[in-house]
Amino acid sequence: MKKIILAGLIATGFLSVTPALAAPQCGNDSSGFARWVEDFKRVAPSSGVNPSVVERAFANISYNRETIRADRGQKSFKLSFDEFMRKRGGATIISRGKSMRSGNASLFASIERRYGVPAGPLIAIWGMETGFGSFMGNQHTLSAVATLAYDCRRSAYFTEQLYAALQLVARGDLSISARGAAHGEIGQTQFLPLNVVRYGTDGDGDGHIDMVRSRADALASTANFLRGHGWRAGAGYQPGEPNFAAIQGWNAASVYQRAIAHIGGQIDGLQTSSR
Repeated sequence: MKKIILAGLIATGFLSVTPALAAPQCGNDSSGFARWVEDFKRVAPSSGVNPSVVERAFANISYNRETIRADRGQKSFKLSFDEFMRKRGGATIISRGKSMRSGNASLFASIERRYGVPAGPLIAIWGMETGFGSFMGNQHTLSAVATLAYDCRRSAYFTEQLYAALQLVARGDLSISARGAAHGEIGQTQFLPLNVVRYGTDGDGDGHIDMVRSRADALASTANFLRGHGWRAGAGYQPGEPNFAAIQGWNAASVYQRAIAHIGGQIDGLQTSSR
């Protein structure tokens, strides 16, 4: 039986215990998923999760084959920069992004005052992740995260994400019927659950962090994520400049990092290079 430490959630105060927690046995196909769910439901309450939250959250969970296919087929990050920009519609994101910046000028100014992050990289992320909120995914979020927690490839990592998702359900910031991207990413800038717990911000002041319906929440949370990864107000964010390291924290693929910097720079009116 595997042992894991859910350090991130312990740090947030969600888990009430600090010893290593026994993880249910992972699997590489759907055959063991139902058993895994029952084992997880037994373990979760002893880790600080209210049993009623567990029951509600798992009421409609199923093994998600679309999630597994997506997890095994991430090929776009192997493209060249120019190929990646064409595939992701980089020119359109830049054009629309400039309009988004002018149409939401007060929001972006407020975010920059608070977090030190200018509009460009936030809009680049927003545009590349969901087309400015136009498509946030159609997979059942809790099923996607539970499937990857069960799957042996990255079981420990996504078990931590599953506990974070349960925390969001408990506090009313994630619906048990919510739908999003194939790996359980949530909302307009596609945060994994644990990043919502760590960096989610109530940007519109309504008392909740709604990454789906509130662009203010999504964009402020994204700025808070970048600040949490070392963003320094006033420093540059192109490759080789101080804030590029914070962009690297957003996505591990170098081509994606360069695209954020280039698109953001074009929106902010900077001199950028695609090389």
